[in-house]
Amino acid sequence: MSSQWKIASSPQLKKVRQAKSNVKTMLIAFFNIDGLVHHEHIPRGQTVNKEFYRTVLQRLHNAVHRHRSEKLRSGNWILQHDNAPAHRAVTTNEFLAKHNILALPHPPYSPDLAPCDFFLFPQLKKTMKGRQFDDIE
Repeated sequence: MSSQWKIASSPQLKKVRQAKSNVKTMLIAFFNIDGLVHHEHIPRGQTVNKEFYRTVLQRLHNAVHRHRSEKLRSGNWILQHDNAPAHRAVTTNEFLAKHNILALPHPPYSPDLAPCDFFLFPQLKKTMKGRQFDDIE
């Protein structure tokens, strides 16, 4: 309960509760300066562990091969992800090494290096502002 100055005869204050959304989803998105490269919704109940993340990286690699193949040919593709356990896993690093993908080291506790905050989220907010969705699709 909140601490407030009040007299004994004051009516009991009601606390406001936010309505929870019925439909929530987690999205993995990969983008570069040219825009969105690959995205996918994570199935409800799925944990993003090293095995799942490796399959996501395989689909990312396939998407880059299809849509941004010049990046693969030039070797000018650098992946930046944060220090989540799935991103630091040995299997993830082995996959990146096998496919000659350079991973940019991410310093711990560095919110300044979150490109999503500066590029992706403002674009999403602009597009979704004022819209209601009945389902994930």
